Amino acid sequence: MKHNKITLAGIALLAASAMALSGCASSGDSPDADKGSSSADASAIIKVNGSEPQNPLIPTNTNETGGGKILDAIFAGLIGYAADGAVFNDVAEEITVDDPQNLTVKIREGLKFTDGEEVTADNFIKAWNYGALASNEQLSSYFFEDIEGFSYDEDSELTGLKQVDDHTFTIKLNKPASDFAQRLGYSAYFPLPDVAFEDMEAFGENPIGNGPYMLDGEGAWQHDVGIDLVVNPDYDGPRKAANGGLNIVFYASQDSAYADLLGDQLDVLDAIPDSAFGNYESDLGDRAVNQPAAIFQSFTIPERLEHFSGEEGNLRRQAISMAINRKEITDVIFQGTRTPASDFTSPVIDGWTDSLEGSEVLDFNEEKAKELWAEADKISPWSGTFQIAYNADGGHQAWVDATTNSIKNTLGIDASGAPYPTFAELRGKVTDRTIETAFRTGWQADYPGLYNFLGPLYATNAGSNDGDYSSAEFDKLLSEGISETDPKAANELYQQAQEVLLKDLPVVPLWYSNVVGGYGKNVDNVKFGWNSVPLFSEIEKKAE
Repeated sequence: MKHNKITLAGIALLAASAMALSGCASSGDSPDADKGSSSADASAIIKVNGSEPQNPLIPTNTNETGGGKILDAIFAGLIGYAADGAVFNDVAEEITVDDPQNLTVKIREGLKFTDGEEVTADNFIKAWNYGALASNEQLSSYFFEDIEGFSYDEDSELTGLKQVDDHTFTIKLNKPASDFAQRLGYSAYFPLPDVAFEDMEAFGENPIGNGPYMLDGEGAWQHDVGIDLVVNPDYDGPRKAANGGLNIVFYASQDSAYADLLGDQLDVLDAIPDSAFGNYESDLGDRAVNQPAAIFQSFTIPERLEHFSGEEGNLRRQAISMAINRKEITDVIFQGTRTPASDFTSPVIDGWTDSLEGSEVLDFNEEKAKELWAEADKISPWSGTFQIAYNADGGHQAWVDATTNSIKNTLGIDASGAPYPTFAELRGKVTDRTIETAFRTGWQADYPGLYNFLGPLYATNAGSNDGDYSSAEFDKLLSEGISETDPKAANELYQQAQEVLLKDLPVVPLWYSNVVGGYGKNVDNVKFGWNSVPLFSEIEKKAE
């Protein structure tokens, strides 16, 4: 299938020039919002699918989609992203890029957290310092790396953050970061109320935000079951809810969620199970969704595993990659909803290319795969079973089985899937480095830029670098790219950095994912954003 390319709107940050992001519309309407239907029930609850978060809901310690979906609903950041990835202001009144290393942020006055505390500059500064502190071991601490004062090795204040007044603060970076303003809608940069710092773990179980939704009282989060959100009446921003709240259900399987959608027991589903790919469009008609999204899928083989370090490991990674028939798997299993990967990013991001040097390592080549495997055997003969771990609640079994069968049939080794019951259980093993097999990985972009697919996943010490990859050459190219103020030149450096990744294969790229979903008969104005997440605040429930 020909992949439809969408270029996302971003912000061009020019050196030594001042740039201000436009203020919010006085009406509080989202840039994507349509005017509400007179027949809609503004108090109705929208039922959607989700997954149990890996950790308590602390913005700087959440880097997976289950928790991120909830955080984005209950918090508001300085900026937000429209359906096409374009930036709009939310809490910010104005963000000015004074030069490539200095920004001034002015936030809107009168905004409140749901406990009544006013949102001030100090709420951002304290939250970011908490997230950056080495001893707090936050998964998203990497996102503060570019701010002056950051340290991986010791507790250090972000000296680059200075409060000017209650509603203004400045950001001084330790090096130019041309897309820094564009990052500020990501959850790591959300503000926190003062009460959070009294007991952060307890706060994470019952978070108090400043976004369009809030938790529906004590017990709103039932672990492994779901979470109930209601409209925050004090939210005054561009994502004003057109409904009464969200019931996010943590389904044990995508098949169960799809059955509920067909039975009008679920309003919106953002992940059709592979078992329904052949019939979901006829089942749902014009309520079926299949559109490109900024999602990249892969699996990771940590270097610490036996046979996967040094030259032997590099040869085996290349052999395994070339033993996978990606086109056959995407055609047969995914039926046109995935496209074989030719890089580590996404075709919907500006700057993507399918012409990287070394990308042939992602092509199916049985003869070359066997040759590389034999070379590795000369260093150390293969022993054991090759497995790819996956979460059984995410609909991954079919492609994992197909992938490991392709590897087994090509290389003549024992290969299989290794299922874990839930996403949270799998991620726990990955995060604490106790997993003893390869494991499925992927990336749903935090903001629309190439750097977001590279820095957080493969830079030395990055929070989502699950395989603990480290390359001085890659880090250097990445640093040069993020310091480059010309977007075209920056993208060229990111492409060179990817050519290093193609040699080392810190992950084995598989395919780009479309968002394949649907919605029920009782809702209107359902849109899926550039990153595959539905724009929940805009969904309307038809009045009965």
